[in-house]
Amino acid sequence: MENKLLQPFITEAVRKHQQTAVDLCDDLYAHPEVSDQEFRSSQEIVDILRQAGYEVEYPYLGHPTAFRGVLDNGDGPAVGILVEYDALPGIGHGCGHNAHGSMSVLAALAMTELKDKFKGKVYVYGTPAEEEAGAKVPMAAKGAFDGLSLALMIHSWSGGKSMADMDVLSLRNYIIEFTGLSAHAVAGPWKGHSALACARKFLDLIDARRECFTPDIHVNGVITEGGVFPNILPAKAVVRLEIRTDSQGKLEQMDEAVRNCAKGACLALDCDVSFAKGFEDFADMVRVPVLEQATMQLFEELGQDYEPVPTPCGSSDVGNVSYHCPTIQPQLSISDTFYALHTEQFRDETIKPKGHEAVAVGAQLIASLVYRTLTDAQFREDVQHSYEEQKEKKLNS
Repeated sequence: MENKLLQPFITEAVRKHQQTAVDLCDDLYAHPEVSDQEFRSSQEIVDILRQAGYEVEYPYLGHPTAFRGVLDNGDGPAVGILVEYDALPGIGHGCGHNAHGSMSVLAALAMTELKDKFKGKVYVYGTPAEEEAGAKVPMAAKGAFDGLSLALMIHSWSGGKSMADMDVLSLRNYIIEFTGLSAHAVAGPWKGHSALACARKFLDLIDARRECFTPDIHVNGVITEGGVFPNILPAKAVVRLEIRTDSQGKLEQMDEAVRNCAKGACLALDCDVSFAKGFEDFADMVRVPVLEQATMQLFEELGQDYEPVPTPCGSSDVGNVSYHCPTIQPQLSISDTFYALHTEQFRDETIKPKGHEAVAVGAQLIASLVYRTLTDAQFREDVQHSYEEQKEKKLNS
C-alpha cells in the first residue's frame, strides 16, 4: 500500500474534540430546524468555531442561517469544508445532517490542532436549506467556492458499506403556464381554446419522446392547475416539471426538447405558453477519480467496508460546488442495518453508539483529505488535472 494518509496526529486531534461533535450531533437531533429556519443550529455551530479560533462571517452572502469561517494559517492553498444542518419537516434529521454536519465541524476543529504542520486557509461553509432550494446553488453562483483546491463533506449512509463519492443528476424545475381562451364547454366550446387540453397534450408529447431518452434522463411533471368547473374550458393550466440528466450538456439538450413539445402542443391547440424556473438549477456531479482513489485508501485505513459508487438517482446542491472547484462527497455508513434516507429509523441511528463513532471516523477522513491537499503539492496538481479533465467531459457530453 502507498504511504498512509491517516496520520496518527490527525486521529489524535479528532479524538481531542470528539465529545464536542457528539454533543452537537445529539443537540441538533433534539432541536431540528427545517430549511432556512436553522437559526439555533447555525448559531451553535458558529459559536463552536469561534471558540476554536475561526473568524466567522455570519450571516453569509445574504442567507441569514449561512456562515463562512476561516482558519487563516498564512500563504498557501485554500480548502473548504461544507456543513449541512437543516432537518426535514415532520421527522427531523431523517437525512442525517446532524451526524454528517458534526463530522465536518469536528474535522474543522481538528485542523486547529495542526497549525504548525501546514500553511494555507481552511474555510468552513455553513450551507442551509439542502432539503429545499439548496443554499450551495446561489453560493456557488456568487463565487463562494472559486479558487479552492478542494471542497468536501460527507453524507450519512447506512447498511455497513460506504461509498467514495455521491454521484448526482442535474435538475431543472419549471413552472409552465399554458394560456388559452375560456368558453362554455357545451353552449359554445368552438369559441374557446382549452389550456388544459394543451397541457395534457404537452405531457403526451413528452411521453412520446421517452423511448429515445438515455437511461440517465428523467422528465416528470404534474398538472397543478387545470380549471375549476368542468362546464368551462380552462383559459389557464399550469404544469410543474422536473428535468434530470447526468450532464449540463444533456440538460440543455433536454430543455430544448421540452420547449419544442410545448410549442407543438400550443400550435395544435391555439394556445400560448410561458416558462419560469421554480428554483435555480441543481448541477450534476463532476467526479474526480484522484480524490475518489484517495478516499478508498482512507476507507481501508479506517477499517470501513466500501462498494462502488452507484448510478445517480437523485440530485444535490453539492453538484453546483463541483463545477467551481474539485469536490467530493463520500457516503459513510453509520449503521450496519440498512435504513432508507428520510425515515425515522435512519434518523434514530444518528444518536446511537455506532453513529457517534461514525462522526469521528468521518472527521478523520475529511481532515486527512484536507491535510494532504494543503501539504502535498503533487497531490493538488493531480487532483486539479483530473478535475479539469472530467469537467470538460461533462460540459461537452
